[in-house]
Amino acid sequence: MASIFSKIMQGQIPCYKIAENEHCFAFLDIRPLKQGHTLVVPKKETDYLFDLEDSEYLALQKFSKEVARAIKKEVACKRIGVVVLGFEVPHAHIHLIPINNESEVNFHNPRVQLSNEEMIELAEKIASHLK
Repeated sequence: MASIFSKIMQGQIPCYKIAENEHCFAFLDIRPLKQGHTLVVPKKETDYLFDLEDSEYLALQKFSKEVARAIKKEVACKRIGVVVLGFEVPHAHIHLIPINNESEVNFHNPRVQLSNEEMIELAEKIASHLK
């Protein structure tokens, strides 16, 4: 059965897309910890990040780095936090979260509320910083 992320990449479920390439896909988290919180996933449906082939893993990390740099250019923050949990969706994914301190990377924190229009605008602005 296809994961929710596979359905998003196939266009069956809408998303706020940031970027994609041959191997990876990035989109805004719809329940963000911080404005700009982005999910980066491999196109190949693999449950556990460390089960990816080396080439797929390296492609995901490189793509994540590019997306993180674009987020940092658009969202005021000290760093882009990187979190890999992997329990909530059975499809490997990386959370890129704009942060100013460690306490902001707590999944028990209240989520940021953004309107549909704000999400669309933010996705477009972040995407504009990518090649």
